[in-house]
Amino acid sequence: MADDFGFFSASESGAPEAAEEDPAAAFLAQQESEIAGIENDEGYAAIAQADRLTQEPESIRKWREEQRKRLQELDAASKVTEQEWREKAKKDLEEWNQRQSEQVEKNKINNRASEEAFVKESKEETPGTEWEKVAQLCDFNPKSSKQCKDVSRLRSVLMSLKQTPLSR
Repeated sequence: MADDFGFFSASESGAPEAAEEDPAAAFLAQQESEIAGIENDEGYAAIAQADRLTQEPESIRKWREEQRKRLQELDAASKVTEQEWREKAKKDLEEWNQRQSEQVEKNKINNRASEEAFVKESKEETPGTEWEKVAQLCDFNPKSSKQCKDVSRLRSVLMSLKQTPLSR
């Protein structure tokens, strides 16, 4: 068999060609034998051996184990700390609620007492004490009303009426 270029032909002397092996057939045969080996569990041993060869060094494996243990210890410690914080927060919240309820009760008592005093005082009407009541209800100190509107004009009118009441 001679090809167009003479590469795979017989020698020049005319000797018959040597039997050549097909590379594609050889590759397929090799693949079939490997597949057969895997099917017969022989391939698993090869994979295990390859895994052993690619395993990480002993020092890295020890480091990973130590890291895993250390992280587990840190997780446990953080859970304990978190539980302590939760208990402390619960205790603080209960104390705050107790103080708040006590303060509300004190405010209620003080407000009731001041309301009773105000009602008692407002019912007492004696002639000539009207301006004293107005003076008690109004804040005539100009320094204490910094955040309010300017009421200096009203204050001056009330002061002048207190000193010289209107005649009836």
